[in-house]
Amino acid sequence: MQTNQAKIEALLFAAGDEGISLGQLAEFTGLLKPAVSAQIKQLQKKYMDDSNCCLQVLSTEERLRLATKKEFASLLKGYFEAPNVSSLSHAALEVLAIIAYKQPVTRVQIEEIRGVRSNGSLQKLLAFELIGEAGRLEAPGRPILYETTEIFLDHFGLQSLKDLPPLPEPDSKKNETEKNENLLELFNETLQEDGSNLEELKDGK
Repeated sequence: MQTNQAKIEALLFAAGDEGISLGQLAEFTGLLKPAVSAQIKQLQKKYMDDSNCCLQVLSTEERLRLATKKEFASLLKGYFEAPNVSSLSHAALEVLAIIAYKQPVTRVQIEEIRGVRSNGSLQKLLAFELIGEAGRLEAPGRPILYETTEIFLDHFGLQSLKDLPPLPEPDSKKNETEKNENLLELFNETLQEDGSNLEELKDGK
C-alpha cells in the first residue's frame, strides 16, 4: 500500500538535486498543501530520529529536496576524492559527452537522452569541476543548467569546444541508444586526436 508519506518521499527522491515545490507535491499526491507540509515535517522527524538513516529534507528557495545529513560530509568528500574512484565511469563520461555537445543542458534533458537517472554522475563531474552551473532555465521549477568548464578543456587538451568534431546530420531512424553512443564515439575521437584516450581515463591512468 502506498502511503502519502511514501509518495512524497518517492517524489523527493525522483526530483534529485533540482528539488520539488510544495505545490508540485500537492499536485502529484492529490493532497492539500497543509497536508503535504505536515507529511514533510513527519518525514523529517523520522529521518532525524533514526540514527541509521543518512537522509534529511532541505528547503531552499521554496523547493524541497532530499540530502545527506551534514555529519556525512567528510565521508562523502573522501569518496569523491579517493584515488580508487578518481577515474570516470562509463556513465559519467556519457553524461560529460552529452553536456559537451548539448550545453547548456538540464539534468532532465540529460536523462531524456540517456534514459536513466544521472544524479550520481553529475555530482562526480561537479566534484571534479569538469562541469559547472550555467544559471537556470526559465521554465517551471527553474531547473539548473550545466556546462563544461575551463578545467574540462585543460583536462582533455582542448583549446575550445570548437575542437570537438561536429555532430552528424540527425537520423530519425536511429534510436536514442545509438545516438547516445554516437556522442561518445565523437568524444572519444577527440580525446584520441589530442593524445588522450577514453579507456585510460576510465582506468584512472
